[in-house]
Amino acid sequence: MKQVIMRQPRYSKEEFARLGNEIYTRDVRPNLASGSAGTIVAIDIESRDFALADDRPTASDGLLARRPGAQIWFVRVGYSGVHRFGPRAAVTRT
Repeated sequence: MKQVIMRQPRYSKEEFARLGNEIYTRDVRPNLASGSAGTIVAIDIESRDFALADDRPTASDGLLARRPGAQIWFVRVGYSGVHRFGPRAAVTRT
């Protein structure tokens, strides 16, 4: 059975989002391959380490294997959100 470790947030929601988006924009996005749209990026906002995968659990597991105490921010490459609610078309961002 997999042990679940509850990580406590150490940042306000606003600071968490600001740091996650800043790291993605400056450090991660410029290094992504052109065919990576839809890929999930899990970013540790403290170490700036990140992992890529096709889904959130795989991305977070990869990152947590290296950074057990990671404060994880998720981004879906090419989209304005990780999840889509309702029938709206995806808004593409690069």
